[in-house]
Amino acid sequence: MAGPFGRLRSRLSARAVASQVFALQVAVVLLLVVAVVVALLLQSRTDSEREARQRSVAVAETFARAPGVAAALTGPEPSAVLQPRAERLREASGVDFVVVMSPEGTRHTHPDPDLIGGRYVGTIAPAAAGGTVTETVDGSVGPAVQHVVPVTGPGGRVVGLVATGVTIDRVSDVVEHQLPVVFASAAAALALATAGAALVSRRLRHQTRGLGPAEMARMYEHHDAVLHSVREGVLILDGGHRLLLANDEARRLLGLPPDAEGRHVRDLGIHPETARLLDSGRPATDEVRPARDRFLAVSLRLTGDRSGGPPGAVATLRDTTELRLVTGRADRTQSRLELLYDAGAAIGTSLDVVRTSQELARFAVPRFADFVTVDVPEPVLRGGEPAGTGSLREMRRVAYRGIRDDTPLHPDGTLIRFLPDTPQARGFDTGRAVLEADLTAFHGWQAQEPDRARRLVAYGIHSMIAAPLRARGVIMGVATFWRADEPEPFDEDDVSLAEELVARAAVSIDNARRYTREHAMAVTLQRSLLPRSLPEHTALELAHRYLPAQAGQGGQGGVGGDWFDVIPLPGTRVGLVVGDVVGHGIRAAATMGRLRTAVHNFAALDLAPDELLWHMDELVARIDQDDSGDGDAMAVTGATCLYAVYDPVSGVCTMARAGHVEPAIVYPDGRAEFPGLPTGQPLGIGGLPFERAEVRLPEGSSLVLYTDGLLEDRDRDRDLDEGHRLLRRTLAHPGRTPEETCRVLLDALLPERPRDDVALVVARTRTLAPDRTATWDVPAEPAAVGRVRAEARRTLEAWGLADEMFSTELVLGELVANAVRHAAAPIRVRLIRDRVLVCEVSDGSSTAPHLRWAAETDEGGRGLFLVSQIAERWGTRYTGTGKVVWAEQPLRRRASTT
Repeated sequence: MAGPFGRLRSRLSARAVASQVFALQVAVVLLLVVAVVVALLLQSRTDSEREARQRSVAVAETFARAPGVAAALTGPEPSAVLQPRAERLREASGVDFVVVMSPEGTRHTHPDPDLIGGRYVGTIAPAAAGGTVTETVDGSVGPAVQHVVPVTGPGGRVVGLVATGVTIDRVSDVVEHQLPVVFASAAAALALATAGAALVSRRLRHQTRGLGPAEMARMYEHHDAVLHSVREGVLILDGGHRLLLANDEARRLLGLPPDAEGRHVRDLGIHPETARLLDSGRPATDEVRPARDRFLAVSLRLTGDRSGGPPGAVATLRDTTELRLVTGRADRTQSRLELLYDAGAAIGTSLDVVRTSQELARFAVPRFADFVTVDVPEPVLRGGEPAGTGSLREMRRVAYRGIRDDTPLHPDGTLIRFLPDTPQARGFDTGRAVLEADLTAFHGWQAQEPDRARRLVAYGIHSMIAAPLRARGVIMGVATFWRADEPEPFDEDDVSLAEELVARAAVSIDNARRYTREHAMAVTLQRSLLPRSLPEHTALELAHRYLPAQAGQGGQGGVGGDWFDVIPLPGTRVGLVVGDVVGHGIRAAATMGRLRTAVHNFAALDLAPDELLWHMDELVARIDQDDSGDGDAMAVTGATCLYAVYDPVSGVCTMARAGHVEPAIVYPDGRAEFPGLPTGQPLGIGGLPFERAEVRLPEGSSLVLYTDGLLEDRDRDRDLDEGHRLLRRTLAHPGRTPEETCRVLLDALLPERPRDDVALVVARTRTLAPDRTATWDVPAEPAAVGRVRAEARRTLEAWGLADEMFSTELVLGELVANAVRHAAAPIRVRLIRDRVLVCEVSDGSSTAPHLRWAAETDEGGRGLFLVSQIAERWGTRYTGTGKVVWAEQPLRRRASTT
């Protein structure tokens, strides 16, 4: 066909599909716009004529029925009355004319007054007969659409006619006024449609790459050839998971039927797991799923929302059966490496042999074995090394872990004697792991306990590896791995893995064993330096606690520098001391021992608390200086100490502290307070004196001395201030004994695993009754010695101590004579009856008496020698006004307390 249409079609076919679509869309839109414009014009004209007709009818009917119109028509001057009214109505209603006429057609009104009285042009006969007329005529005002209605008078007689109308010119004017709007709307619609067509064409050009029909057909052929020739299955699914397309490889891999297209993936007869993945509607990448006798790597990508295409999915399938066999071993190797890596972080978190063994068992179940047991010789638990090999191995089961707890295996804590032929004994002796791949064969392992072995096999345990815990050339036990639920038995690869796993644990167990040994040595040293028991004393009822820090909490665990002591002092007084050396370990324990010994020595000099701390400060400074001189950076600076002296005669407690936490006092009514004791600097700082304070304690009060480990709790972020508040609340309870107070304090304030040592001493005060003391003021004259002896004799007789009269008179006589001769007033004598008889002579001089050997020619100088021979102890202590010389005598017969 060589005509113009043929050339046009040839030219269009040569263009791109997008251009053809654009041209076709523009042509269709143009035709639609022209049709719409013509339809709008015709409709506008029709609507205008209909509106004019309806308007003329309404105006005619209204005027014909208006009051006074019928009367005016029968009156003498109808035109004079009706002409103004008709013109007003015409102008108001928008019609072209309102003509009132007689029934014969003679005009009474007209827009042109010159035409009044003329003949009406149009049909009036139906109206004169009582009907109406609507017509289009060429009237006096031009072609018009007019309507004639009758005007009736009394009795229904037609007395006149009313005609109204709109000229054709007015209708044309309305249409012409609408034409610009119509054409503008048509132009806008055409422009909008053209723009839309351009966008559609652009989108189509983008998707078709500007290809023509021939090129697209060729591309489809190539696409179809590639789709069915690739060695990878391709499935295209719609939004309802129905199969739209499957290439040849997909049909082969899945075994699809010929009519598979259009069917739901669950109805294709493929493996349920693969069908479930295709039906899930979720993206997937290389997820392995079974398909008949193969394994396929399935990748699923969703289409629709982001790509703009229809909803659905595209799945690709790759045959990974051979690759899976090759990568299975690599995955197994990778998983074992991960197992060993994780073991390094999970095993050996503490320096405890039992806990490390339990971590090994807990980690290996169920990742490597169904049940794990760890057996360790007793010496290893104490920090030692196991004895040499022999015919019998005795080990303690320290760890058991399994997927169930009802196995016939021995539980934790069992002491087991392994025979030489058992895998555990062989592994312990040789240092190499022993494999029993098939326990049901009973190749000798059952000789240990035949009945239990049969029960183990009946339970389902079928395979075992016994791996020795060996580190640094020392074998410290055996870890045994058992399988029951896992159907595959242990193999040689598992033996290598078990050896690697146990080797990592063995290093941690050996570290824990060495720590246990060193820790035991340090604890032994520390406890040997602390008092094993407190002396009984009339002045105080005592209770104490010492709790080392838990192992693994930093430093040397349970070895620290906290200490306490109770020191009997002359005059029935008691010294209480609590101290803390900064740090942990053997060095801290040794330094603590030195400080405790120093406190005993200084207390023997009967020094006041502040003076004793001053001497201790100098001692710690020297210790620090000596350590620094040795090039050791671990100095001890920062030791703290609290020293208190309680006098049961006066009920006064004198205290001083060097950087230590403040003691607490619980009064008999249950009120707990801190005495406000000045802090003082820690020992070893030097430079400032210490302050002391005196507190009067009613009988039954409790003095609570402790170290800062009782107050702080780092796990709960509890500082010293909060610890003091909790301590006060806990102590505020009347009637508790010292033992009860210790127990309540430790329960309320200590965490489960304290990070610091705790030393605690609770002392409830007692006072001596007034009848157990006697005091006399002595004038500074020699004759007073006899009077003192006489008073002492009478007092001893009243106390029932007649056997002590001679020695007491001799001691008092010598001490009073020395005071009168060498000291200054005031002089006072005091006798105290307690567990011993105490004689005290105080004076106002600070000069201390000295014991010496008197020569044969000396007349004096033998008094103190006699006192030292008679008394059990004697000495001198200084007061704020002088000194006190005292002597203690043992009581051969206890005095009556009545």
